[in-house]
Amino acid sequence: MKFYDCKTAPSPRRVRVFLAEKGIDLETVQVDLGSGEQFSEAFRKINPDCVVPVLELDNGRCLSEVLAICSYLEELNPEPPLFGKTAEERAVVLMWNAKVEQQGLWAMADAFRNSSKALTNNALPGPDNYVQIPELADRGRTRVAKFLERLDSQLADNEYVAGNFFSVADISAMVTVDFAAWIKIAVPDDAGNLIRWYGEVSKRPSASA
Repeated sequence: MKFYDCKTAPSPRRVRVFLAEKGIDLETVQVDLGSGEQFSEAFRKINPDCVVPVLELDNGRCLSEVLAICSYLEELNPEPPLFGKTAEERAVVLMWNAKVEQQGLWAMADAFRNSSKALTNNALPGPDNYVQIPELADRGRTRVAKFLERLDSQLADNEYVAGNFFSVADISAMVTVDFAAWIKIAVPDDAGNLIRWYGEVSKRPSASA
């Protein structure tokens, strides 16, 4: 298998942390997003959506969504379980991972991509050009603040995002919180539960992946 990565991007980092937690070592190809390598003809053949991460399987098929990649690797490498052990746990992990993506990561991306000077005509990832909408950046920042409040509340009665075990939902949430620094949003000082959780997950060896 071959992993197409970009060290500076949040989405492939989620997979790198997952790989580190599993102890999986894959052949890795760095895609230079800054120079626009993702739009090259060569990379379009790998992923027509022009985004990373991508996991190229031994049979040539390419998986290009974070959760699809992680789910596939979980099937092949079930220990340690990062999607939960029971049907209920897996459902809760998937539910919270979706909430993190929809309420946190997507809001963060709106705020960043609609305000970054480098993305003036590329406000959405992918092969098509979309102009920035400043109002979406403002709304994104508001949504991010609300999401951090929601996450702090969830962590009041749970050690980790989806319960009392570390999961892919924690990986997504940690990367989202780190992504917030790109738009200069910090964890609120009064978010004690979130601060406690973030301190713990950030100390895991995989966090530096």
